[in-house]
Amino acid sequence: MFDYPVTLAADGDTILVTFADVPEAITFGADEEEALLQAVDALETGLAFYMDARKPLPAVSKPKRGQKTVRPGALEGAKLGLYQAMTEQGIRKAELARRLGWHVPQVDRLFDLRHASKLDQIESAARSLGRTVEVRVT
Repeated sequence: MFDYPVTLAADGDTILVTFADVPEAITFGADEEEALLQAVDALETGLAFYMDARKPLPAVSKPKRGQKTVRPGALEGAKLGLYQAMTEQGIRKAELARRLGWHVPQVDRLFDLRHASKLDQIESAARSLGRTVEVRVT
């Protein structure tokens, strides 16, 4: 769902990583493997900017043939999916808090990609939006 295509380019002794869909996400690594590992953090940070600004998440473009993609971690992906559902429905954090019977700071933590929210909290929030959370191991 959030598999963003990356561009890898040699930049001196490092590999530069950029995302056409998320221009805020830029990083590098000593080699391709490290660059792709760093890209996960850069992508999550870039997407967090959109959430903090209450903007819709950028659409994921189709990767070109052979182009690598990067996705956020599983928990972060669940949070991003929840945020996207809330945005699509025009629901604000205060309304989500009311539906869940929570305080707004509890809802704020659901959308903090650095906070280790519990999956059951994300599932409860998703249900309140008429959605479900699916976890797959592939």
